[in-house]
Amino acid sequence: MELYGKTLNELIAVTRQVGLPGYAARQIADWLYKKEISSVDEMTNLSVKMREYLSREYEIGISAPVSVAESRDGTKKYLFKVLTDKYIEAAYIPDKERATICISSQAGCKMGCIFCMTGKQGFQGNLSSNEILNQFRSIPEFRKLTNIVYMGMGEPLDNIEEVLKSLEILTGEWGYGWSPSRITLSTIGLTNQIKEFLEKSRCNLAISLHSPFDEERRKLMPVRKTNSISEIIGIIREFDFTKQRRVSFEYILFKGLNDSPGHVKELARLLNGIKCRINIIRFHNIPGSEFRSPEPDEITGFRDGLNKKGILATVRASRGEDIGAACGLLSTLEQNKKEERKTE
Repeated sequence: MELYGKTLNELIAVTRQVGLPGYAARQIADWLYKKEISSVDEMTNLSVKMREYLSREYEIGISAPVSVAESRDGTKKYLFKVLTDKYIEAAYIPDKERATICISSQAGCKMGCIFCMTGKQGFQGNLSSNEILNQFRSIPEFRKLTNIVYMGMGEPLDNIEEVLKSLEILTGEWGYGWSPSRITLSTIGLTNQIKEFLEKSRCNLAISLHSPFDEERRKLMPVRKTNSISEIIGIIREFDFTKQRRVSFEYILFKGLNDSPGHVKELARLLNGIKCRINIIRFHNIPGSEFRSPEPDEITGFRDGLNKKGILATVRASRGEDIGAACGLLSTLEQNKKEERKTE
């Protein structure tokens, strides 16, 4: 069993199990999340006997990525082995004074978005808090990181228990002590889980929108059978977003599908009165996809149209295109290699 990825309450349960005093849980948390140890033996303020017992029952549980692909622009995609024989990826994105890691919360995904390579893998399993945080902790650039986004493989709110545990460790004063304003969670909009996330954490929220029209959005994201856009927006309006907590909307542009003046007009109506930003994203081609990205001037024109309507919109710079920018490509390739080896 791994110690890394356990919350303070879980560490308290561990100390009770082995007969340590309650305050030892904070000592263990300090070693795990502030002192970057690699073995129980390094917890020198615990007795030798207790360290020996912990070593028999637990391991730290930090594992290195199995490979890395590096882009000309400095972006790196790290591949991790999880759930015994599955693969997930995390992206390291340096940008001037910022260094962001985009982490995964599931292997594969059950949401079925037809433009997503991860969705084409199908659902393979939820990651534990240990496997989520290991992506953050085990890369060489760990100490350079300034921001975290839960925007990699999988739907974070479909694995809400483990995701919330990882956020508690990242932001707790006994954990990494990060400001919640440096962490963003991206979701397609599972309404019950959005409420739970907003109530139990103070991190930023990003909604994958991609169309302001329900019927069109459901074609892009088939799992959205029950939660309408108006339901999602209704929840957003219930919560107070300030400078310390932001809400944004992700909008992948598809040529001839969701890039018309009518879409601009409806987005402005839908988001009227909400202090937010729309992040416009150019579609990165994936194998077998019928979708295409608009031309750069068309993307800029869409952004300008939203800005003229009073909606703050920016175009997200494309990164890592030479190493497969679309999420899920690297892990799909590795999974395919594994299947090929089985048949040889």
